[in-house]
Amino acid sequence: MIDQRAVVSVKADVALGVEIGPFSIIGPDVQIAEGTRIGPHVVINGATSIGRDNRIFQFCSIGDEPQDKKYAGEATRLEIGDRNTIRECCTINRGTTQDRGVTTIGDDNWIMAYVHVAHDCVIGNNIVMANATTLAGHVQVDDWVILGGFTKVHQNCRIGAHSFTAMDCALSRDLPPYVTAAGHLAVPKGVNTEGLKRRGFSAEQISRIRDAYKTLYRSDLRLAEAIEALRKPASTHDEIKMLVDFLDTSERSIIR
Repeated sequence: MIDQRAVVSVKADVALGVEIGPFSIIGPDVQIAEGTRIGPHVVINGATSIGRDNRIFQFCSIGDEPQDKKYAGEATRLEIGDRNTIRECCTINRGTTQDRGVTTIGDDNWIMAYVHVAHDCVIGNNIVMANATTLAGHVQVDDWVILGGFTKVHQNCRIGAHSFTAMDCALSRDLPPYVTAAGHLAVPKGVNTEGLKRRGFSAEQISRIRDAYKTLYRSDLRLAEAIEALRKPASTHDEIKMLVDFLDTSERSIIR
């Protein structure tokens, strides 16, 4: 299952049945679990662990040093979960000691061509990152997010669950759960209603989320006032509680 033209370190931990294509290079601290398929001309370096049943296409650079001038060779990691698809020419870097020391990618993500995931990012599950999406360092992307092609995300931003960005969107602040964003710089454009329907949200839940969006963006309330106004529905409805919890913990504030 390993092409004879691949270069695999004897110190790498590669499970039986892993496929590695020609001219790929696997470094000494790499761990790859069963069922993962790696195409040709892929380079995987550093302390990188890759779970089961992933597919990594040609010309990807996975687990190399972070693009951070402060990095001085410290021991940092990249952890990738299960069943992810990572398409051509993606770059995913290890963490830095200035943060968690680890870049994390969860399960069942669809990462399209030319995507860049910088150091210390935390990527959840069931996320789509379309072509040439670029995440700067320390970005957190929660579950079920869809990032349109050429989306750009500033350092330390958080992107809430079930949100959506249009093509060539640029985020310099946090994007709350459920919200659709577009533009450079990004502005809110409504609720990701279609995505919520696909994920099984009821009509009543979507209606409450729309009402919360109106409170947050169309009520002329200051942000702090809008958050306080949302606390009552959040006390009885989990979908609104998730939104309020996100707003309470936002460090860069949100797009407005």
